[in-house]
Amino acid sequence: MKFFINSSFNKQNSGIEHAQLKRAKLFRDHGEAFKLVFREWNPRLHMYLSEVGVSPEETLCMFDFFQNAENVEERVLTVEDLDFGVQGISRIEQVDQKLYMVQVGNQLIARVRYFLDDDKKRVSMVELFDAFGNLYRVDNYDFRGFLSLVQWYTPDNKIGTEVWYDIEGRTVLETFNKFDGTGKFVKTGWRLTFGEQVYMFDNIDKLTQHFFNLINAKYWSDDELNIFILDRTHLGDWSVLELERPAYTVMHLHNSHAGDAQDTMHSVMNNFYEYGLTNMNRYDAVISATQKQTNDVIARFNPKCKMFTIAVGVTPDAVFEEAHIPMSERKHHSVLVTARVAPEKRIDMIIRAIGEARKTVPDITLDFYGYVDHRDNDAAMNAINAAIKEYDMADAVHQFDYSEDVPSLHKQHQVYGLFSIMEGFNLSLMEAQARGMVSVSTDVNYGPNELTVDGENGYVVGYDDIDGFADRLVKLFSDDELLQQMSDKAYELSERYSEANVWKAWQALLDDAKAKPFSYASDVTEGIGNQEIHH
Repeated sequence: MKFFINSSFNKQNSGIEHAQLKRAKLFRDHGEAFKLVFREWNPRLHMYLSEVGVSPEETLCMFDFFQNAENVEERVLTVEDLDFGVQGISRIEQVDQKLYMVQVGNQLIARVRYFLDDDKKRVSMVELFDAFGNLYRVDNYDFRGFLSLVQWYTPDNKIGTEVWYDIEGRTVLETFNKFDGTGKFVKTGWRLTFGEQVYMFDNIDKLTQHFFNLINAKYWSDDELNIFILDRTHLGDWSVLELERPAYTVMHLHNSHAGDAQDTMHSVMNNFYEYGLTNMNRYDAVISATQKQTNDVIARFNPKCKMFTIAVGVTPDAVFEEAHIPMSERKHHSVLVTARVAPEKRIDMIIRAIGEARKTVPDITLDFYGYVDHRDNDAAMNAINAAIKEYDMADAVHQFDYSEDVPSLHKQHQVYGLFSIMEGFNLSLMEAQARGMVSVSTDVNYGPNELTVDGENGYVVGYDDIDGFADRLVKLFSDDELLQQMSDKAYELSERYSEANVWKAWQALLDDAKAKPFSYASDVTEGIGNQEIHH
């Protein structure tokens, strides 16, 4: 089995989740079994995955695994289906579309909340109150219609104990929150009841390691090793190296391995990858998304493990069959950005470059789509608003929420802009080029300076070069013939990331995994304790 390790999956996701989906389709189309493995509890996980075509058979969540809820028949649970454990309920009042108040006489005993964005009024959460009006328990329901997690509150309104149940209502997992010696309220341990055994773990990482051991054993084959691919390395960077049974272990670099992506040989390591890079030779393989990063990792660390370059993006065959959209049929002099609105994306720098370019080509516009990252007191939006104000571009810069139909945006716009601090590949740029968009990017590691072939399908300018960025926009928007030529080349160069080419790269890794020699001797299980001996 191939396990793709991640934390969770939501309505709006980052590039890693999108990369996993593209890989999943590629493996699915080539008949290679896989599991998207998620560590975090998420009551809507299966709904979100179903919406993007991932089946329960392809999904493996740690909490589902322990709750015997990997493949559950969905039921719609509403407030009428709930038992509040008391008699004489006098009123169930709908406060709004997502909240009900439950009373006995004038006493509030419960608040019932529904899942957002669901017109079937499925129960999401039930908040229970004691006779004095104090919240003492919150019942959390899985979207599929069963009680999944109960949180018990302390008298000072903190979550004390959390209990997860299997689909039959039996306790399977508990965690305990208490004050430590420094006065900090922390988790002090996990208790797992699984099968006939009870286990205690200091932290969720130890619990995760046990989970990895269990799934490695469950899907064990004497003929072929399971493959663990760490897409979010911190979820298992050490635990997959300490598995009880052998496996083929892979660290996937989805971002720069260096804290300063422009100083890849000397800067501190990216803290997400520090343990993995330090222990790189204990892994079977490391994947980078670009050849440039593969070369840099080899040059800096001289690893003994196998190094593979495999693009995280895949351009489906169907995209190559789409009609090419001429530049003349797109929004005139338009720049597009689809990304998290976060400080590291530096969208404000693109706005400043456009502001400079508009001094020569005054009708250039920018449309940017993405959910807002509110870190550092909305630093990203503050910088964007300052740039708009500085260049008086309120009518030229248009902000939109996260889009569910990015391909249509790519077909409507002419130039894709990118000014990031660092990248791991940039799926959005790859997808924009596959639909004929010309790119203007800074020389940032990794991805944009490889996806964009300077002077062919776009331009690469200096890392902080606002003036150079503006100059390339002026050059493109002042020469319709040049703009169209580069668009044609963008379509052509996208073949680099076709299904056939990316699968060829994956096949090399799969072949290496199959060729790895291994042996495993199971522990003695007979003749121990009071067990009866059978021969």
